[in-house]
Amino acid sequence: MLLSQLHKGDRAQIIKINANKILKDRFVSFGIIPGETLTVKTCSMTKQTMEIEIEGTHIALRADEASKIDVDKQ
Repeated sequence: MLLSQLHKGDRAQIIKINANKILKDRFVSFGIIPGETLTVKTCSMTKQTMEIEIEGTHIALRADEASKIDVDKQ
């Protein structure tokens, strides 16, 4: 399942990142790496953006960025 398909309050483990090197490097700098567990904190009404939390860090992602992250919902 994709991160963009999750809803507020959902928890998931990152499985794979399907992005180019530049975006992968950006994700890594925020701690978005396979094996990490995240929590969806909020989603905009139109689901164009979402806020996730990883290891106490809050990160805002656009829907197109979130759709490049495969997760396993817990």
